[in-house]
Amino acid sequence: MYTTSTYDDPRVMPSSVRERYEFLEASSACAVMQAVCPGEWADILSVLDTYTLDPATWMKPGRNRGDVSKEIDSLFAKHDWDERRLDIEIYGYLVDRKGARLHAFEPLFQEGYLVDNFKGRIAVDVEWNAKDGNLDRDMTAYRTWHEAGVLTAGVIITKHQQSLKSLVHRLWSEWNETLQVDDRIAKLPIDMETSTTTNFEKAGLRVRRGVMGTCPLLVVGLSEKSWNGEPYRTPSFGGSPSGA
Repeated sequence: MYTTSTYDDPRVMPSSVRERYEFLEASSACAVMQAVCPGEWADILSVLDTYTLDPATWMKPGRNRGDVSKEIDSLFAKHDWDERRLDIEIYGYLVDRKGARLHAFEPLFQEGYLVDNFKGRIAVDVEWNAKDGNLDRDMTAYRTWHEAGVLTAGVIITKHQQSLKSLVHRLWSEWNETLQVDDRIAKLPIDMETSTTTNFEKAGLRVRRGVMGTCPLLVVGLSEKSWNGEPYRTPSFGGSPSGA
């Protein structure tokens, strides 16, 4: 599937947001959200314009939903976005020329999953450190909901693996330089080598395969440009930096 880039239009996305993230878009998602769901689009821009990636919360071990996800979700919550599940039930009937029902098919029920942030007709999932299969689940669900007419667009916020990998190594090296030689730690506090978790690059592969069909989709990648410029600091809660 060919991608679009309406996020490059300053009338759609202000430069203050455009310059701080990597974006990948299908079916003109940004322009669609601006035109059809302007309130929700304004919320998304406000969250992206407000959020910065802080090594204090980013560079420490976390499970599927670590501090980064919680921070972003909390910003959406301030705009009245909530975690929601979207279920769909379909009824089918066989009808003759006069409109009489000849047969009622068994209802088809499809249970959804809890979307991290839902408002109006927009779904936003923060896939920071989840299994990469979540990307297939998200995009397939967006496609189904869009084709059913209940979803205008989907947004996935994740990490730009290559950019952040370089930044982690640099920040870790700079932090180690502040320590005595015998106290330095070679192992990074977080795993940036794994190939099984969600990231911008893997989302891109699925977008180009067309997993989400014609559903407008925006993938937001947090990269070095999203960093707040602060150095890595030893966690205030104590213990080793690796969380061991």
